[in-house]
Amino acid sequence: MSLSSPRPLLGCIADDFTGATDLANMLVRGGMRTVQSIGIPSARMAEGLDADAIVIALKSRTTPVEDAVVESLAALQWLRERGCEQIFFKYCSTFDSTAAGNIGQVSEALLASLGSDFTLACPAFPENGRTIFRGHLFVQDQLLNESGMQNHPLTPMTDANLVRVLQSQTRLNVGLLRYDSVAKGVESVRNKIAELRAAGIGMAVADALSDADLYVLGAACADLPLLTGGSGLALGLPENFRKAGKLRHSEDAASLQSISGKEVVLAGSASLATNGQVAAWLEAGRPALRIDPLALAAGQPVVEQALAFARDSAATVLIYATSSPDEVKAVQAQLGVERAGAMVEEALGQIAKGLFDAGVRRFVVAGGETSGAVVQALGVQLLQIGGQIDPGVPATLSSGEQPLALALKSGNFGGRDFFAKALRHLAGDVQ
Repeated sequence: MSLSSPRPLLGCIADDFTGATDLANMLVRGGMRTVQSIGIPSARMAEGLDADAIVIALKSRTTPVEDAVVESLAALQWLRERGCEQIFFKYCSTFDSTAAGNIGQVSEALLASLGSDFTLACPAFPENGRTIFRGHLFVQDQLLNESGMQNHPLTPMTDANLVRVLQSQTRLNVGLLRYDSVAKGVESVRNKIAELRAAGIGMAVADALSDADLYVLGAACADLPLLTGGSGLALGLPENFRKAGKLRHSEDAASLQSISGKEVVLAGSASLATNGQVAAWLEAGRPALRIDPLALAAGQPVVEQALAFARDSAATVLIYATSSPDEVKAVQAQLGVERAGAMVEEALGQIAKGLFDAGVRRFVVAGGETSGAVVQALGVQLLQIGGQIDPGVPATLSSGEQPLALALKSGNFGGRDFFAKALRHLAGDVQ
């Protein structure tokens, strides 16, 4: 297949693994052939890349700010060396960040490195119920801080005012691109951006209530060196390149080869959505085994027990550490936040590797941190992005001699029946 352009057009940096696949999913839907790398690609990997868009998945959402900035700048340099014309910094549609950052600091560093003085911040994803009005982020009909995200074990979001949250993370002046301007169309947004820049605003949170708003924002920002936000903001970017004569729509952008072999579902997220998906699996009477972090801490052979459980089951199994917010807090109180999360991630990674050795070739994984641990344990470095399973979650195919079919799901994404749907999709059983 020949390139639509002599080099990748769009370079993307994502602060976690499932966020990267979420963004790549949007670009594929827009007809851009998209490749996702796990970390910054090696020189050898770079030689074989053939894509209109490249998404580099980092694990920088909850790392120390200094590390997140250094990693993100290294990814930016790699993308610029490949000739990418525009950079997109992707973070979660619920603006997940710790009290210390990292969204504002990374955005500021990328902006400075690109020699630009302005960018947008827009995590809106209306298709998944994330909308922004007057700078406040809503999840469905609830403010962010009333949506359950206030109980997130790693990134509790207690303020829905994104202008205020972002301003606490950057030395740049943060402003608001209000819905009044967005509703009037592309020229209105461009004029408002000019006003904000003239007023010394370096970053502006953009209101968006629908996909139509995101297309308007994307078109208005075609000339900005850097955009930041959720995957929804990327909806309009393929058309910008197409109008400029730089991109040919690829009808087979989402085409993936089918993978045979065994399958498994691994879940580590404690989000409301993943809790519902685990409950749906259990209600259907399907085999499942829950991992107990306290048993891990006590040195019990949890990984070996999980592998034996999967081996002895005639049906596809779910292995999960998903718990209610209260249960998570109780474990964290005994083990500490970082230790509790790291132990579960490491165990699920070891389980994934053991299952691979036992012939599993299709993996459905719930949770950004869990997905990162699993792909690292499996040695996955490069993913081809396929068709959408649920909004924000595509099927993917790893590169290498033994390709794997993977569905890497953000904890907050997917319908209640996602696990079953994803398994059907990875098996090629899609209507």
